[in-house]
Amino acid sequence: MRSLLRWSLRLLVALALAALVVGLWNREEIARLWTVNTLFDEGRIVENFSAMDRAFLTTPVPRGDGPPAPLPRGTQAEMPEGFEDWLASRAVTGIVVLKDGAIVHESYHLGTDRDDRRVSWSIAKSFLSALLGVLVEQGRLALEDPVTRHAPLLVGSAYDGARLIDVLRMTSGVVFDEDYLDPNSDINRMGRILALGGSMDGFAANLEETFAPPGETWRYVSIDTHVIGMVIRGATGRSIPELLSDHIVRPMGLEARPYYLTDGEGTAFVLGGLAMTTRDYARLGLMFAQDGRLDGRRIVPKDWVRAATAPTAPTAPGRPGYGFQWWIPAGAEAGEFMARGVYGQYVWVHRPSGVVIAVNAADRDFRAPGVHAGNIEMFRKIAAAL
Repeated sequence: MRSLLRWSLRLLVALALAALVVGLWNREEIARLWTVNTLFDEGRIVENFSAMDRAFLTTPVPRGDGPPAPLPRGTQAEMPEGFEDWLASRAVTGIVVLKDGAIVHESYHLGTDRDDRRVSWSIAKSFLSALLGVLVEQGRLALEDPVTRHAPLLVGSAYDGARLIDVLRMTSGVVFDEDYLDPNSDINRMGRILALGGSMDGFAANLEETFAPPGETWRYVSIDTHVIGMVIRGATGRSIPELLSDHIVRPMGLEARPYYLTDGEGTAFVLGGLAMTTRDYARLGLMFAQDGRLDGRRIVPKDWVRAATAPTAPTAPGRPGYGFQWWIPAGAEAGEFMARGVYGQYVWVHRPSGVVIAVNAADRDFRAPGVHAGNIEMFRKIAAAL
């Protein structure tokens, strides 16, 4: 009996030591997984969104040594009635309002400040669109190219047969569940793969189901943007951070060096993992408001800017329109468009009035009925008040 007890105790000690070794060996992966599972928790979301590099694998996007593109201070504008209540109800962490290229309002909230590099979520898609426009003009790839031409890993996947223009407009026809509230959805499975150092390329290549032929039906499918990244990498032989730095970030003159979240292979999370300051998000809007120019310098082709921000995807009538990874609000007049990310991230452009509004937030109710429409209403009120 005593020998059995001693043997059992030794076994328990051995198992405990093994668990400790495994835990120490995988502590970074475990920490990242825990962060993913608590990323949007009420008490953590604000801090998490301003410090994603503390928990995830990242890679820098060099900004170069040049001075920031100027954002001069304009006359500080009085914001419309209800603005302060809107800031609080939407958990806004940072907002920059530009009028004709000058800052007329800038404020930071919930313990954040102007130097925080906030996660973009899907605003990153619009940055990738800008890069693609440059590469298309250079003749590095064409919108009619099958995605498998430059991303052969996708042969035999759900993306086999889709063209670059199809994934650009979110008309790939690929089944991808984007329900953030369902822990077993594709978007959350993808997040766990990212946290545990898996392969995003492999995740995309393993998708097999389609709901429509490519090019026919619009449905927002975030993994389409990762496929754009795969195509760009395949066509150029270079990484997205390198290309974005050379063609977009350095020429734009951003204030702070951005970074991308990456998977375990070092591949940038291009569909939502870019992080930068709110001021630098505003510079993206200003560049597109000025048809691809910033600080007097041509960065993105004018024709691409106009095509990217036109509602050419086959979205439902009366609903927001979609272009090349840019949104067009419902009821928009000519020259009104936006980049948009979950939890309240916006770069809203109203070319007729010369107004650009960049917003970062940690809004856990961003999908509640009327919230998005209310945000657009507030942006329009701000523009009308200036």
